[in-house]
Amino acid sequence: MTSATTPAAKTTTTTTTTDLPEGERERLDAAIAELHVGSRTWSALTLAQRVTLLHGVRTSVAATAEDWANTAAASKGLDGRHPLRGEEWLSGPYSVLGALDAYIETLTRLANGTNPLDGVRIDRAPGGRSRVHAFPLTSIDRFLLSGYTGEVWLEPGITPNGARAAAGLAQRTPSESGGVGLVLGAGNITSIPVLDVLYELLAHNRTALLKVNPTQDALVPVYKRAFAPLIALGLLRIVRGGPAVGVYLTGHPDLAHVHITGSAATFDAIVWGSGSAATRRRRENRPQLKKPITAELGGVSPIIIVPGDWTAADLTYQAEHVATMRLQNSGHNCIAGQVVILSSDWAQADDFRAALRRAYANAPERPIWYPGSPSRMDLATEAYPDALVLGDRLLVEIEQGDDAAALQSTEYFAPVLGVVSVAGTGQEFLDSAVAYANEQLQGTLGANLLIDPSTEKTLGAGFDRAIAALRYGSIAINGWTAFGFITPTLTWGAFPGSTIDDVGSGIGVVHNALLLDGVERSVIRGPFRPFPRSLPIANGGGRLTILPKPPWFVSARTGAAVSEGLTRFRANGGIVGLLKTLTQALRS
Repeated sequence: MTSATTPAAKTTTTTTTTDLPEGERERLDAAIAELHVGSRTWSALTLAQRVTLLHGVRTSVAATAEDWANTAAASKGLDGRHPLRGEEWLSGPYSVLGALDAYIETLTRLANGTNPLDGVRIDRAPGGRSRVHAFPLTSIDRFLLSGYTGEVWLEPGITPNGARAAAGLAQRTPSESGGVGLVLGAGNITSIPVLDVLYELLAHNRTALLKVNPTQDALVPVYKRAFAPLIALGLLRIVRGGPAVGVYLTGHPDLAHVHITGSAATFDAIVWGSGSAATRRRRENRPQLKKPITAELGGVSPIIIVPGDWTAADLTYQAEHVATMRLQNSGHNCIAGQVVILSSDWAQADDFRAALRRAYANAPERPIWYPGSPSRMDLATEAYPDALVLGDRLLVEIEQGDDAAALQSTEYFAPVLGVVSVAGTGQEFLDSAVAYANEQLQGTLGANLLIDPSTEKTLGAGFDRAIAALRYGSIAINGWTAFGFITPTLTWGAFPGSTIDDVGSGIGVVHNALLLDGVERSVIRGPFRPFPRSLPIANGGGRLTILPKPPWFVSARTGAAVSEGLTRFRANGGIVGLLKTLTQALRS
């Protein structure tokens, strides 16, 4: 449910600061000065005081949850009866409340002199890596999200003892200020800007100036109420503005760091400028941005379908799963699955294609609301004139001899889903599909893989080696990487190795509520079959889950009510409300 903004709605560096009225510059300068004072306040707070402050933020976020979700839904053209309005509960206040709970736990442990990883299992992953079993860590998550687990894999060479020694990041030295940072907020998912602010504050001891994307202007009053405790202490300032404001702030000498959720084109414009001047700066290795920058920039995400012996119910369920990966938030997500990789030798390939067409066509219609997305839909139509037009969405099925280049290299950020074929079955197919994803698809943010329990068991160690070979910062096995986005103790960001010269899907990670150092990727594992077909006796040893259909599925009939109920439970507790929500989930 992560997401990246696109060039059409992000700042560029072609505007000069002279385009910004003097009064506006003074207002921005004053906000930055207040944040410098706030950074001294933050440095003076003990860890216990920071925990108390985060509890206060949690209270104010909980109080705004309904207004937050309703405002976000309305801004995207979803009225109070729309079946997909639950997306705005889960990807907005639910995600932020979960992050606050996880950060509170981490800081509480540090304040008590214990390690954030005490009691958290760490073992070995393929390739000399250590992996932290970072989800679930609470009994309620083990129950409500049974069948789902999450691991954070660290870079090769980091030992379990090394992981424990470094956990906590800047909160290990709370009095050392990181200065003031700039967060250029995403325009599509409403939790992203404020989650990025929290990471600046807690991972780096940086107070933050948040410039919201203009698509989020309606949320600014909600943000200010939700984060009033941080604003009151000078730890956060929130400003609106278009390209001129972005240009002024990225070049401001009193800001120590920039973080952006956006597009690679916007990143390059910030770092290098535009036109011939940018070309010259690149050649001379002389970026116009004089401060460090981190970024999450999206990409073309694969959905690898490993051939197996699937039932008719499996085909239907997983086709709806794939449709969800593309159509959630109308495809305006940087983590939206875009290219389905099928085996041309799978006996059920045609059956799955038929199920996918049905699921993709039958999902509820919704507005294509993000600026620039209609023009990218037009680009897809021009590149693939024979694509299936299914209501407000496109399904591109690449046949032998078709050119898949546009689909592989263009993040459409819109309801455009492609299907390609790779030869082989078993390990041969899996290795070929991984190579296709790594070598042919743009970006390294997230990859999804669907495999039935029997086939995974048959592949054995070869399956684990294939997962290790996938060069993506988030990998979901029988899940969607968006689950990793809303799971605060996992990490979110591109696979390591990008630089300002070749930024790919970005630099650095966010979320990471255990405050781990040396992160390489997060791996999510989910149940292949929903309840009651998830019962181990029925499915040959798959994962048990109590969810008949996850509420984030676009096909979940009660998804809106369940998503709202889960958020209210996260905010306020209450067993009666939870039981009602679980009853609605059984009707999904």
